[in-house]
Amino acid sequence: EVITFSDADYEGVRLPHDDPVVVTLLVELFATKRILIDSGSSADILYKHAFDQLRIPADQLKPVKIPLVGFAGETIHHLGSINLSVVAGTAPCQTQVEMT
Repeated sequence: EVITFSDADYEGVRLPHDDPVVVTLLVELFATKRILIDSGSSADILYKHAFDQLRIPADQLKPVKIPLVGFAGETIHHLGSINLSVVAGTAPCQTQVEMT
């Protein structure tokens, strides 16, 4: 599905801009707020606090041996990966995808 923005979405924004896009999505039917969309990132990251609120048992995580490299170049060892259902939009303009 294509996500588009109307002129109303630009109200109060001085153009041109390089502001981040932050949205709210349903992740496993839980309203997850303040999701930063970074088109330059190659990873979809869910912080442990949010993961804990989803109440998904940690044993459902699949081990991943490759560490992530943080914004400042530091190595970050993550807990693992998991596939989650994500819903964007509201009916009738809604899409559901599975993300890792």
